[in-house]
Amino acid sequence: MARRGFFCLLLTGSVLLMCAPVFLLLSGSIMSSQELSVYLQPLFQGGEGYISWRALPFYPTLEHYRSLLLYTPQFFTVFWNSARLVTIILAGQLLVGVPAAWGFAVYRFRGKKLFFTIYIVLMLLPFQVTMLSQYLVLCRVGVMNTHWAVILPAVFSTFPVFLIYRGFCTIPSGLLEAGRIDGAGEWRLFWQIGLPLASGGILSAMVLGFLEYWNMIEQPLAFLKDKSLWPLSLYLPEISQNRAGFAFAASVVTLVPSVFVFLLGQDYLEQGIVASALKE
Repeated sequence: MARRGFFCLLLTGSVLLMCAPVFLLLSGSIMSSQELSVYLQPLFQGGEGYISWRALPFYPTLEHYRSLLLYTPQFFTVFWNSARLVTIILAGQLLVGVPAAWGFAVYRFRGKKLFFTIYIVLMLLPFQVTMLSQYLVLCRVGVMNTHWAVILPAVFSTFPVFLIYRGFCTIPSGLLEAGRIDGAGEWRLFWQIGLPLASGGILSAMVLGFLEYWNMIEQPLAFLKDKSLWPLSLYLPEISQNRAGFAFAASVVTLVPSVFVFLLGQDYLEQGIVASALKE
């Protein structure tokens, strides 16, 4: 009993520690500028001393949210940029990744293992390794400094193909053979059997893709020179330190879509992760 209580206490402390940054954002976003300047004074003085903090401000205010949402049109520009980029990327991954995953999972063809191995290798390569080659290709195509420079490489990402492929692998081959015997064509098998049964893997790939591309920094920083094209993830570092409350409020608003999508697709995300862990 004592051991169980110790582990519960340990896990509770770990959860509170991991949630501390979120609590910090929420409390800082409703603090007045004067109160924030007092708490963050050691930071502004070059790191001398320690920063003190209160979980609940003395005088809560929504002035930072009002300034952000009513008097900062630049924020809505970068917010729309992020929404546009993520929507087109996820739609493109559905059109490209789902048929590719279905082909790898269902059909047998020469060089299948080789191609899939190449997919896995490309999935493991970090962006820093492929950045130069992507830059040269995008320059050659003529889409540099446009949103397509960020969208096109992401649409052909190999990670959603791998995740969705594992979902399709859970479909019994006998079920597909029975459909073919009954006269169902390949398109009907894909549409009426493959997509419904592998919906967990597809939706988990979309959830993970949203969380990744909503917060991407390196790709737009490398391929977009015009700041009016920057997504929301590059807007937050541009906020100066003397507008700390504004930065807290902007961070909270940026966090809301990610939390909403995660809570909405949490069950599908778990199903997709379990399916991706299954061995062939």
